Amino acid sequence: MAETGTLPLLYEGTHWDFATLRRCYDAIERIAEKELKLDVYPNRIEVITAEQMLDVYTAHGMPLTYRHWSYGKHFLLHETEYRKGYSNLAYEVVINSNPCISYLMEGNSATMQALVIAHAAFGHNHFFKNNHLFRQWTDATAILDYLEFARAFVGRCEDRYGIAAVERVLDAAHALSRHGVHRHGGKRPLNLKSEEQRERERRAYDESVYNDLWRTVPSGKPQPGFDSAAERRRRLGLPEENLLYFLEKISPVLKPWEREIIRIVRLIAQYFYPQPQAKVMNEGCATWVHHRIMTRLHETGQIDDAAYLEAIHSTTNVVTQMGFEHAGPNFNPYALGYAVMEDIARACTDPSEEDRRWFPDFAGNGDPVGTLHGAWANYRDESFILQFLSPRVMRRFRMFRLLDDTADPTLLVDAIHDDHGYREIRRTLARSYDPGLGTPDIQVVDVDLGGDRRLMLEHRTHPGELLHAKDTAATLRYLARLWGYEVRLQEVDQATENVLAVHSASPS
Repeated sequence: MAETGTLPLLYEGTHWDFATLRRCYDAIERIAEKELKLDVYPNRIEVITAEQMLDVYTAHGMPLTYRHWSYGKHFLLHETEYRKGYSNLAYEVVINSNPCISYLMEGNSATMQALVIAHAAFGHNHFFKNNHLFRQWTDATAILDYLEFARAFVGRCEDRYGIAAVERVLDAAHALSRHGVHRHGGKRPLNLKSEEQRERERRAYDESVYNDLWRTVPSGKPQPGFDSAAERRRRLGLPEENLLYFLEKISPVLKPWEREIIRIVRLIAQYFYPQPQAKVMNEGCATWVHHRIMTRLHETGQIDDAAYLEAIHSTTNVVTQMGFEHAGPNFNPYALGYAVMEDIARACTDPSEEDRRWFPDFAGNGDPVGTLHGAWANYRDESFILQFLSPRVMRRFRMFRLLDDTADPTLLVDAIHDDHGYREIRRTLARSYDPGLGTPDIQVVDVDLGGDRRLMLEHRTHPGELLHAKDTAATLRYLARLWGYEVRLQEVDQATENVLAVHSASPS
């Protein structure tokens, strides 16, 4: 039976010291491990200042990275907004690494430090370690070593080749980083212990393939072996969706150090690839965990009523879902994720008849923690919403679906609160989290090896969903800079194969 009101207070008031943090951490760890059965990486807790938190912001939440002018720009932007009161800093930042690093703001109250430890060091940490998407795509044990390697390598390149030359490559690689990930297949671990040896072997192989490929390309008339499009694409590994990977391997103009910088940007982009796909689940998991832990600390007498009310107030602010008049691109991930997970826990212990009809696999099973563990491990946002979003939560969020037909002067509410409507709303909302919809499907499809070496790309799309012409032109210029020759992109209708638009750029 769960204990209540039997343990001494961890702290009183708002002030804290490191002994307070130690007591809070130990108490939170006992609840996380014994009651919630969380499985986490070893934790490293660091207390930082507001300026240090701004530094972490500019490095995409990482403790170190290579130098680039864009990071200074982001620092000044965040600092200005913070100083003028336009935005607040996060209470914490957590890193998907082993050990898991959680940064706490030194200005937090004792209660907020405890809440952040529960949220980040145990909620996020468990999700990072156990979610299949993160396990498939990232290696938490190697990322910090790799960032150290990347910073040192870029620094050496700046010393040897000049800052301008390095930034020229980084600018182009950053512009293409959303198209620098492998979206299919398993993770490619960053094992720095064998990185140098693997790098030498990989470079030797790549150079042999590269030299063989371009040695046979004539300066004048096309070579007969290249007349076969199928053979040419086979040798080049086309089609290829990872543009940075293709440039790293095949570009005829890049130097070895430039290829390595592109590889660095590509691997770091790959590390971040799972995070936007599980934002709702990750934040929902961490919020549910910290709320459950803070509640248990109050029930066992380890925090007083004032501290618990502060924790509830903070959680309420985080999970507030604004109305339609404040609508953004999607729901507040904290609000939606927490609501669905709280609803799962309720359905496990106190199901309604509606719950039993919609969720026969777990409604009334009496095991909310085990059910949530299964959800956290095996889903991403799209599939999680499709599987677990209930009519009860849809009613609470007042969801409905609008049909906006540009040929019709009026809007049609075509999915309401009945069984059919619930399923349509859930399907539509889940689809909005489909990672394939957020990034255009652009692939390298051919290279004119025997002629002017033009790089051919294709964007598979639908009428009315074309790329923004100005942004496309700017991005293609970066691509042409790394390729060294003309780049041409065709936008093709998936249904009819008709060419809808053509863009091109030459190296500057």
